[in-house]
Amino acid sequence: MKDFVDQIEKRRTFAIISHPDAGKTTLTEKLLLYGGAIQQAGIVKGKKGARAAVSDWMEIEKQRGISVTSSVLQFEYNGYCINILDTPGHQDFSEDTYRTLMAADSAVMVIDAAKGVEAQTKKLFKVCTMRGIPIFTFINKMDREARNPFDLLEEIEQVLGIETYPMNWPIGSGKEFKGVYDRNAKEILAFQNVGKVGTQQAQKIEAHLGDANLDDLLTKPLHDTLKDDIELLDGAAYEFDKDKVDHGKLTPVFFGSALTNFGVEPFLADFLRLSMPPLPRVSDRGEIDPFSNDFSAFVFKIQANMNKAHRDRIAFMRICSGRFERGMDVYHVQGDKKIKLSQSTQLMASEREIVDEAFAGDIIGIFDPGIFSIGDTITTAKVPFAYAGIPTFAPEHFARISQVDTMKRKQFVKGMEQIAQEGAIQIFKELGGGMEEVIVGVVGVLQFEVLEYRLKNEYNVDIRRNDLSYSYIRWIENEDLDPKTLNLTSDTKRVEDFKGRRLLLFTSPWNIDWALEHNEGLRLSEVGR
Repeated sequence: MKDFVDQIEKRRTFAIISHPDAGKTTLTEKLLLYGGAIQQAGIVKGKKGARAAVSDWMEIEKQRGISVTSSVLQFEYNGYCINILDTPGHQDFSEDTYRTLMAADSAVMVIDAAKGVEAQTKKLFKVCTMRGIPIFTFINKMDREARNPFDLLEEIEQVLGIETYPMNWPIGSGKEFKGVYDRNAKEILAFQNVGKVGTQQAQKIEAHLGDANLDDLLTKPLHDTLKDDIELLDGAAYEFDKDKVDHGKLTPVFFGSALTNFGVEPFLADFLRLSMPPLPRVSDRGEIDPFSNDFSAFVFKIQANMNKAHRDRIAFMRICSGRFERGMDVYHVQGDKKIKLSQSTQLMASEREIVDEAFAGDIIGIFDPGIFSIGDTITTAKVPFAYAGIPTFAPEHFARISQVDTMKRKQFVKGMEQIAQEGAIQIFKELGGGMEEVIVGVVGVLQFEVLEYRLKNEYNVDIRRNDLSYSYIRWIENEDLDPKTLNLTSDTKRVEDFKGRRLLLFTSPWNIDWALEHNEGLRLSEVGR
């Protein structure tokens, strides 16, 4: 029993969120480097002779140097078992990212020291605050010219509405970057550039503030600035409050450079010390304790054709309670039947290994013959329960999609349904209509390209795409209402989604107001539940 409790207590499951190009994939790689999961970190854009990043696996990701799908990466470090959910930072993949955040217990927010809080970060931060999970901030790229650190803290507080507590403080930036001051240990970690790109672990030199030799190490101006900054911080900054951190009200802030490795290891050590083991989850039978003997998990992501040789489909599950054992029998709540979990894997990007056991907090991939949907619950509990469903986030771009070759209707329907079940796209059809021609909704335009690319590569189907002028979607919440009876503007469209829920597509907010004004009692929702 003690071993079971220890296994769960040493688990840390977190997602890394950021705007594109803030250095999220690079930070992920460096954490894997420290965990010994990889010997040498890759750089995202495949340069001559440099390795491609391990956490990106889809061909389109390697070509563009971006993360398109969420990877799940597990490694051991200092007695902890760490699960990183590497979410796509690219603005066009936020739907998958939103869902991945539902499986994390905390988030690491990566911010570019020159750019501050950017648009995508705000969106993802909002999803984290929806769940009240702890958020840790890594201000990256200090080895380049950066904004004033006080300005960056103020921006995080004002734009995101969260208090900040700097755990360390930068000494200079860009070519002048000398290292960071650890406020807790009252020590300086001096930066040494280890070659062009920090593929190996960085060295640290420790020294105390006010030491005479610091003028030589840092230069006198930087030493003086540091003393003034620390005095100001100690007097005026927020107090450190662990309870506020746990509830997502205060974010510990770290400065460093993921590319050169500087500050990554101290960040990891503090993160593990301050973050939480797996938390209880809400179900329709109240909160479920992670230390319960009953195994339970929910599906937060489905990915088809990860291995072209096998044409397979993997359902990614977050284990919420108990212990998983390969071959165990579980009850699939939504499917209302017992199933055997025989094919289970853990992944390092596209490489996978068979998993014989896993615990609350872990992410496992289960072979899916087509029975799972996003949000499904599996459990061994005698009285089954379902975890709160994952909301469907509103797409912002719409196009009419049809196959070029009508003889390939079967492959077209199969491919579209598969990609829709993964949640990469949302499919809508005319009320009572078929699948010959469908309307596809996506959160970002690049998903249309991925759809086209995958249908061609995985299903050998060419498609026609006609972009539509709709930008807003609303789910109709009145269950007994026939959408055909609604009084709507001529450019509003009535459709239904895969689950048979009725929706309206609008071209502008004005049309939404018009529909609500002219149809008494009509209830519309921005999120499909």
